[in-house]
Amino acid sequence: MKSFVRIKTLLLLPAISLLLLTAACGGSSPSGDSAASAAPSGSAASQATSPAEPAHKLTLMLDWYPNAVHSFLYTAQEKGFFAKQGLDVEIQMPADTNDALKLVAAGKVDLALSYQPQVLMARGEKIPVKALASIVRHPLTHLMVPADSSIHTPKDLAGKSVGYSSIPLYEAMVKTMVKADGGDPEKINFVDVGYDLIPAISTGQTDAIMGGFINHEQLILQKEGHPVNSIDPAKYGVPDYSELVLVASDEGIGQHKEDFVKFLAAIREGQAYVKAHPEEALSILLAHEDGTAPLDKEIEKQSLNVLLPLMDAGDKNFGIQDADSWDKVRQWLADNGLLPAEIKAEDAFVNL
Repeated sequence: MKSFVRIKTLLLLPAISLLLLTAACGGSSPSGDSAASAAPSGSAASQATSPAEPAHKLTLMLDWYPNAVHSFLYTAQEKGFFAKQGLDVEIQMPADTNDALKLVAAGKVDLALSYQPQVLMARGEKIPVKALASIVRHPLTHLMVPADSSIHTPKDLAGKSVGYSSIPLYEAMVKTMVKADGGDPEKINFVDVGYDLIPAISTGQTDAIMGGFINHEQLILQKEGHPVNSIDPAKYGVPDYSELVLVASDEGIGQHKEDFVKFLAAIREGQAYVKAHPEEALSILLAHEDGTAPLDKEIEKQSLNVLLPLMDAGDKNFGIQDADSWDKVRQWLADNGLLPAEIKAEDAFVNL
């Protein structure tokens, strides 16, 4: 099964600037973009709206192929929650993991799923995007070591090799974890393994990997007979960031704020339904799997079990964002040379 590498190329943000220039000359219609393939729209939306009052069309681009974390979206679509809000939502899958953020920035799609650190770094590149909701409220990316390894905490990585995909964010996370644990980050051997995180650790090529997701790589490794222990970066100096956030452009928020508020209401209802009926939600998701990335039902079932508590906002609305979290992530990125110091956290998110 393909490795879940949603985050891998999103850090190539300078390329977004070129796309923005191109988009300025090519219009802003989200339809017909050759870089994206549309997932089937739910029939409920077209049936629930009268011809006199057509549903407002919104396009949403996923961060990667449909999987358990997107169950709330397909449930909202299938159960008519979008239609009830007067919305016709088209869910698209990106042809490349770099597509979602840059296409919403260019006005090619209305909404996209991305990652909290990437939204801030986009602002650092003068890319006008803003998070509207926190979908997964805690890191899914953990440091992973074989279950029988002598590595028990980050400081034990001294003299060891860590496989990663040459992304500065992951390197900074590992170094922060080791330092917070009282170790020496300079004693770590970082190995660029590209997207081959699973074979890197399962074959012993590296002693650990950074960039794997606890709801994907860890589950696959377990199934393949290579159990790993995961170490949460938020317990070792890395801010407790949102792994997945809903994103719009500054211009889009100005133009479609009312529709975005309705969208948020619909996905809250969708997530509540997923929590109450996880088996049915999983069936809905599996009906929307992409042919190029077939899903393993058992893996997705386990993934949903991992995800649900990490998506829970407690007694607050699903998706609510915390200003303190954004401040801490901004400061950590700036301290690690990944973000200009002048970038303000409050410019990167909004609660509608």
